[in-house]
Amino acid sequence: MRGWFLPAALLLSLAGAHAALASPAIPEESRPPILRGVGLEQRLGRRVPLDLPFRDEAGREIRLSEYFGQRPVILTLNYYECPMLCTLELNGLVAGLRPLSLEPERDFRLITVSINPKETPELAAKKKAIYLHEYGRPGAATGWHFLTGDEGSIRRLSEAVGFRYAFDAASGQYAHAAGIMVLTADGRLSRYLYGVEFAPRDLRLALVESSQGKIGTLVDQILLFCYHYDPATGRYGVAALTAMRLGGVATVLALFLFVVLMLRRERRRRALNQPESSQSAA
Repeated sequence: MRGWFLPAALLLSLAGAHAALASPAIPEESRPPILRGVGLEQRLGRRVPLDLPFRDEAGREIRLSEYFGQRPVILTLNYYECPMLCTLELNGLVAGLRPLSLEPERDFRLITVSINPKETPELAAKKKAIYLHEYGRPGAATGWHFLTGDEGSIRRLSEAVGFRYAFDAASGQYAHAAGIMVLTADGRLSRYLYGVEFAPRDLRLALVESSQGKIGTLVDQILLFCYHYDPATGRYGVAALTAMRLGGVATVLALFLFVVLMLRRERRRRALNQPESSQSAA
């Protein structure tokens, strides 16, 4: 059991949570029994239950609502003693966030919730210390929270966001997909990003979109006009129709500039020839 569990779980995650759900690339019947039903199903637009109780890394009992209300939230479901996949995912998240000018707490918040009800706030605090150091942003201390909770709260949250996982008693580990969720300030699921690597562009656009215009720049709004979110891949790509429209506008502008330059050149030629014509007439 131990020999196949972790490689199979990693294969499932790297193939993409969406593939785990519906793609024939990884058929349900071809997966090990523990991985059947594991995946990340998008629930775009659904509001998560913000009244759920958890404990933060300091052991303080909180409600999810404490972290919502003003700014978008990045949510990850992991567990702190995960031997491989969770670390890859959180490392990828930090690597994608680090180049951004957006600041945690000022512009957005992050919540990491353990899916293991036996894990403690002490474990959460240790994991948080590691990633505060890795991220290196002052705002992360108050803007990124590592939570633990009981089975009921964990299940309700995971079901609300479409995160399906399973516990393998033989290995003592959880099988789960890899991916993060971006929520609006009022707790609605806005974007899913799959895998263990997250492009800075995708993270920024997901946060700007989820903020409903409250963060970001004019450049971000232009990029959102050019790029669209593809739920099937969990990534942002160039919108074909928008690209065609922009190409048409660029063509018209190029033709306009060409005509203007030709007219100016013709006027200069006539101006240079006019004195010669006057002298010949004299």
